[in-house]
Amino acid sequence: MSSPTVGKQASSPDLGKVNTTPRVKAKKKWGLFSNKASADYDEALTAEEKNRMITTLRNQLIEKDAVIETMQTRIDRLENEMKRSSIIVHRKHPLNQQTHLITDDGSTKRAVATRGSIATANILRSLPDPSKSPSMILAERFMAAFKNPIEYMSYLQSRDFASDLIEICDAMCELLEDEPRCHFLQSPVYVFGDIHGNLEDLHFFSDNLWKCGMELTAGKFLFLGDYVDRGLNCLECIAYLFGLKILCPNKLVLLRGNHETRSVNGWEEHYKEKSFLHQCKSRFGKELGESVWEEVNQCFDRLPLAAVIDHDIFCIHGGIPRPVPDHDNAIQAILAMPNVAAVNPCYEHETDETQQIASDCIWSDPANEEQEMFLDETGFGPSLRGGDCVCFGMAAIDDFLLSNQLSFIVRAHEAHAHGVSISKAARVFTVFSTSKDHGQGRKAMAGCILVDVDKIQVINRSPAYKNKYIHHRTSVGCDLTDEQLAEMSRLGLLRADSIEGRRHKSRSRSSRSTHMHPKERSDSVDSVKSDKADEKAVTHVVDFEESDKKGGSDI
Repeated sequence: MSSPTVGKQASSPDLGKVNTTPRVKAKKKWGLFSNKASADYDEALTAEEKNRMITTLRNQLIEKDAVIETMQTRIDRLENEMKRSSIIVHRKHPLNQQTHLITDDGSTKRAVATRGSIATANILRSLPDPSKSPSMILAERFMAAFKNPIEYMSYLQSRDFASDLIEICDAMCELLEDEPRCHFLQSPVYVFGDIHGNLEDLHFFSDNLWKCGMELTAGKFLFLGDYVDRGLNCLECIAYLFGLKILCPNKLVLLRGNHETRSVNGWEEHYKEKSFLHQCKSRFGKELGESVWEEVNQCFDRLPLAAVIDHDIFCIHGGIPRPVPDHDNAIQAILAMPNVAAVNPCYEHETDETQQIASDCIWSDPANEEQEMFLDETGFGPSLRGGDCVCFGMAAIDDFLLSNQLSFIVRAHEAHAHGVSISKAARVFTVFSTSKDHGQGRKAMAGCILVDVDKIQVINRSPAYKNKYIHHRTSVGCDLTDEQLAEMSRLGLLRADSIEGRRHKSRSRSSRSTHMHPKERSDSVDSVKSDKADEKAVTHVVDFEESDKKGGSDI
């Protein structure tokens, strides 16, 4: 089966040959076997069949454990309501010898005070050394570049940045390959949709939802995919998200979207300078750029496909997969997926069945009212996207939620101006976390969802919100030198006409001041200084918005 594509395929020189074999041999996907097998039947199984059975039972255990944990949580909450008192669960808390120091520039770590106690100091010294791995050191450098992009302009377009990103990808591959293909999470969880290289909206969420860092913020963070293409800061966004994952592996979950495939993020003919492959080659040169692109895609091949929150809310990039034989339900089918899958183009170990499941997860959409009339008996039908893409209707949603005992589906994948929208009898949430590059207009909002203990809350960025680092598209701090302006232009943070406009304004002020009375010149200088101070306080980086002329679904 060919995976769904929209329009012409990517024509990267590496695209046709890079995916013949994975970096690490992937686990093969096996179908589920019946649980009714007797002891005699088990003895008659071959070694290969027993391995299949073991894999199947382990996947079932993962799901059942999540169900048990969720049921216990609900029991605790009900008992809590009946007793009208909080239930305190006994937990062990290992001692930490460091304290977090919060400053204007962020959070730093220092040794905790001991009040001169020799015994206490000895205990703290006996604790494991909190030394950082090389990947954690690189991740912290990415965090610093995200917070202060102007100070790191030279680094972000250097070969050092490329080398660091490749090294981070090696650590990410090891981390992601050990994760289940479907995560089971407990609330509170923040859920985000498409990012698409939009550094400005990612800064909005960082500045407001994990201001002191994810490590010091309660809850977990779930991203539904589509981190690259369309926006002009794909490399910065990927570096930041990968850095967060390295530093907070248990708090951040990154799912896979359709743009985390080579056939899409390598489609230069369609996305041009907004293609992830084009940005890699433009930033680092053809050879090194293609190496960075491939290493990042190796990480994408290992991203999980889905997550379930409180065993009540199913989270996915596109939508629910079509029924497949030998699986009890769709979640079991996702859990049985190989841990390394390229999808399109595919690895040799991938089957038509695994390609179909993955493609449905990252490409499908809810059916509109007109499409509902042409769906099959399972509730699925052809998508408006074309190719092998499918849409899912009310019947498919009813069956999926009922068979898995769920209440809602939270997905991304479709561009709209509302940040978060609800459809399908208020059971499907569509989350879009970028307000740019999709032709939705200047009033478009970037949104996310907070799944709390007993409620779902929608959070949207107002179009009037002023970001700390990224501001009006033509406003540049007057204190920036010509070299800094040129550097920003090369990074795609500033347009050439903005530079010339700012320089022209500066030259006009200079020419006008030479013909002024000394007193007038003094007043003018004071006024300019005041303007500079005000502008510096709110403006550091330009908001580079290049929206598409036409709206529509995200590709």
